[in-house]
Amino acid sequence: MRSVRQNSDLPAASCAPPVAVNAQQAGPDAQELDEDEAWTYEVAPPDAPSELTAVVGENLRRLRTRRGLSLERLSKASGVSRAMLGQVELGRSAPTINVVWKIARALGVPFSALISNRSAGGPMLLRGDRAKRLTSHDGKFTSRALFPFDTPRTVEFYELHLAPLGIENADPHPPGTTENIVVSQGTVEISVDGQRFLLATGDALVFQADVPHVYRNPANVDSLMYLVMTYSLSAP
Repeated sequence: MRSVRQNSDLPAASCAPPVAVNAQQAGPDAQELDEDEAWTYEVAPPDAPSELTAVVGENLRRLRTRRGLSLERLSKASGVSRAMLGQVELGRSAPTINVVWKIARALGVPFSALISNRSAGGPMLLRGDRAKRLTSHDGKFTSRALFPFDTPRTVEFYELHLAPLGIENADPHPPGTTENIVVSQGTVEISVDGQRFLLATGDALVFQADVPHVYRNPANVDSLMYLVMTYSLSAP
């Protein structure tokens, strides 16, 4: 799980070669167009669950304000467009899972700090049919948090789905972050900083997730994984 560098969220490459544009020559209208285009890549598909939209927006505004960051500064630090950050704060757009990871990393907080609803403690039953999920832009990668959204924590537990032939590219997590992942159904290829590991059903992999990593489903059937994410106690 994470934010993306070579992102499955990016649209398929066009047959035409890319054309370099000088923003100063193109003018402000072109700059605005570029940001709007980037924004579309960061929005979850229309049919994606949106239960967390308001929660993420409220937490983002609170954490950003507490750190004295403008939307512009947070945009530069996270790689998420300023337009998208503004829409997320207002609860008007459902961010992709990768966008949430990028924001969390830029703010120096665990992923759960953005999806937590800061509710009271105590037992909490998480019904499967009422699950709150985050998804990638293309809808092929889905994450469900298997812990109560009460307060940020150093250990998090997730259920991950990866569609047939789906690919999810991840940016490095904060230093010292560890992922412990087990494949419950299907086959998953995980690349960690250039090393590739092919996991069949029942296989598990533990790795330092503060380097680029990629999940790929090489088969024509869905894959299901369970992930334990552990953050370093020394992380900000």
